[in-house]
Amino acid sequence: MHHLYILYSKSANKFYIGETHNIDERIIKHNQHSYSDSFTKIANDWELVLLLNCSNREEATFLEKLIKKMKSRIFIEKIIINHAILKDILSKRK
Repeated sequence: MHHLYILYSKSANKFYIGETHNIDERIIKHNQHSYSDSFTKIANDWELVLLLNCSNREEATFLEKLIKKMKSRIFIEKIIINHAILKDILSKRK
């Protein structure tokens, strides 16, 4: 199973969107700066604010790209409050 996730850093006041099959490991790696070219190197207090189970990696990647393409903090905040929005988007995609 794959997951779409959104992390938030209070110190940077930023969100990060990604996909993974192992969320616990991924958060640790982001906070330890294991990804040298990653946006998440700007902080080390990333916390999980949304975890959405997806059927497969393709779904998770589709949602990740869609959210990033929106470039909207307001949209991110809305889907954190109501992640059913993402399920609705997926249902209309098929």
